[in-house]
Amino acid sequence: MKRSMIQRRQDAERERIELCDAALRRVVRRARPTPDFSKAIEEAERGFEGVVVRDPQTWHPQMKTRDPARLRLAAARHLFGLYPVPATLERIWIDDTGLSADEVRLRRQWYVTAARGDSLYKAGASTWLTRKEVHAFLNPSDGLDFDEAFWEAIARSYTGAAAVSLRIARSKIARAPRGEIEFWRAVVRFFCANPTPAETIDDLCDYLAECRRRDPHYSLDGRTLPALTRRMHEWHHDIAAIERIEAMRRRARGRSANSWAADAAWSGSPLGDWEWVPSSKDAKAKGERFVVRQLKQAEDLVMESRAMRHCVSTYAGKCIAGKASIWSLRRCTKERIDRLLTIEVDPQHRAVQVRGLGNRLAHEDERNVIERWAKARGITLR
Repeated sequence: MKRSMIQRRQDAERERIELCDAALRRVVRRARPTPDFSKAIEEAERGFEGVVVRDPQTWHPQMKTRDPARLRLAAARHLFGLYPVPATLERIWIDDTGLSADEVRLRRQWYVTAARGDSLYKAGASTWLTRKEVHAFLNPSDGLDFDEAFWEAIARSYTGAAAVSLRIARSKIARAPRGEIEFWRAVVRFFCANPTPAETIDDLCDYLAECRRRDPHYSLDGRTLPALTRRMHEWHHDIAAIERIEAMRRRARGRSANSWAADAAWSGSPLGDWEWVPSSKDAKAKGERFVVRQLKQAEDLVMESRAMRHCVSTYAGKCIAGKASIWSLRRCTKERIDRLLTIEVDPQHRAVQVRGLGNRLAHEDERNVIERWAKARGITLR
C-alpha cells in the first residue's frame, strides 16, 4: 500500500530524531559514580582496628577522585598518620600486585608503625636491619620502591658514597630474597668496597646467585673483583657451551627448541654408576668412598671440563650419537668431594681414555680404584 506524503515525512522525522539521540548518547559523558569512602576506610582499617589514632567516623574527605587505591591511601593517612611517611611505605596502599598476603601484611604493618611514630626496629625490622639501617630506610632517596629502599639502607651502612648505595639499590640485588639476607648483605658489602658499574653488578649477581644455588655455603671472603669477573665470564662461556650441546642433542632427537627442558639428558651407556668404600680404619674415619658416575647432561659435561681443565665437553657429539660415554671418578669424604679422573668408554665397553687434571695420566692409587671399577662393570682397560 502506498504511503501518503504526510506519512513519509513523519517516518523521515522519526528516523532523524533517532539518529540525533544515538549521536547524543555517544558524546554525552556518563554520570560518574560517587566515591566509596566507606569501603576505603574499611579496607584501610582491616586488621589494624586496635591501633587507629583517629575515629573512622570522623573522616569526611573533600576528594574528587574515584580511584579506590588513592581513596584507600587517604583513609590510611587519616586512621594512622601522626607523622609523615616516605612514599616507599605509602605505595603498599595503592598497589600490592605480585605480593603474597604475608608480604602485604608486613608492609602495611611497617607503614602503620612509622605513621604512628612507633619504633620500626622493635616492630620487627630488627630481623633484617640495624637501627642505623632502619633510620636510612625511613629516609630513602627519591623514586625508590620498598625493596630498593631496603637495600639502599643496607648499602648506606657500609659506604658514605650516595651514588654507590643508590647504584646497588637499583641493581638486581633489590630482588634478592630477604630469607638469604646474610649472603646478599655480604654481596652489598663487597660492592661497597669495590665500586662497580651497574651493568657489571647485575651480571655478577646472576653469577653469584648460581654459585649460591650450587653451594649454599658459598662465600665472598677473600675474593677479588677481577677474579670474580673472570670466573663470571667463564661461567657465561660454560652456559654458551651447554646451549650448543643442547642444540646438538635436540637436532639428534629431532625435537623442537622448547622441548629439551623436560628431558635434558642423553641415554648414555646402560652400565650403572659404581661406588666403593675402602675397608681401612683411616678411610672409615674420614668417611672415604670412591664414586664413578656417568655424565649424561650438558651441564655436567661442561662442569667436568672446566674443573679438570681438559676438553671433554667437546665429546658431547659422540655421547649424543651413542659412540662414547663419559665417566667421572670422584673421591668423597665427610669434608669434601674431589674429582680425580675422567674416563671415556666406547660402545664395546673399553676405556679408551683415562685423564686427570690438565690431561695428566692416572696415579697408581687411582689406577687401583679404576681397576676395581672396570672389573665390577666388565670394562676393558687399555
